[in-house]
Amino acid sequence: MRRSGKRLALSQQRRRPKGLLYLNSGADRVLAIGPDGRVVRDTGPIKGLNPGGGNLDLDGRYHIGLRTARTIMAFPAGLDAAGELVVPAGVVPFPRGFAFGSDGRLFLASGVGPGGEGDDTVVVFAPGGSVLAARFVMDPGLSPLDLAIAPNENILVSSEQPFGAPDAVTTIREYDATDGHLIRVFSSNGLTEFHKPRGLRFGPNGLLYCVAQDEVVAFNFETGECLGAVVRMPRLNGQALEFFG
Repeated sequence: MRRSGKRLALSQQRRRPKGLLYLNSGADRVLAIGPDGRVVRDTGPIKGLNPGGGNLDLDGRYHIGLRTARTIMAFPAGLDAAGELVVPAGVVPFPRGFAFGSDGRLFLASGVGPGGEGDDTVVVFAPGGSVLAARFVMDPGLSPLDLAIAPNENILVSSEQPFGAPDAVTTIREYDATDGHLIRVFSSNGLTEFHKPRGLRFGPNGLLYCVAQDEVVAFNFETGECLGAVVRMPRLNGQALEFFG
């Protein structure tokens, strides 16, 4: 979780170098933090990086969304070489969360930016970076923020529709990974405020967690039931969360 300035890596916990937690810094660099909380790896400043969310692919490379370049860049796990683009620059109007399926497909949430640009869908790429589906999800209720792959391989997306509106409808939406159709919608059902839902993560206990404004909300993924806020922290501006240990 974060208050401001840095986004935690949303890894799928696949081949992550043991004991490292990756962070995307607002200072245009990527850091790796060791178990003692110290920075052990640092890319150094990268001009124009403007990193968004992060994730690991099946081979353990660390990927970040580039908000200005509107693409995704990959770094070796050791952060010891230059990053490379894995999809073309400008591939979506505003990249949000992304994750990798077990078959290597890359699912990228194409959301709305602060200036209102965007197209509210999910784009799917083949392992080589070619586009498989430019509008994989067609859902008028979706305004995506983060994206995760569920244990059943379906796609989960946190949504705030319309983005940035005081009365936005905030949900987590589950889509079939084969054809993109909407399966079900998770909501807080009034148990929490659930404003500005962002980062998604499954915990070791199998529950689904979503970090939001002032809180972290838990869901029973099997039943879809909201379990309420498991963390309450006034002024929390959560963008991502990770279980580390």
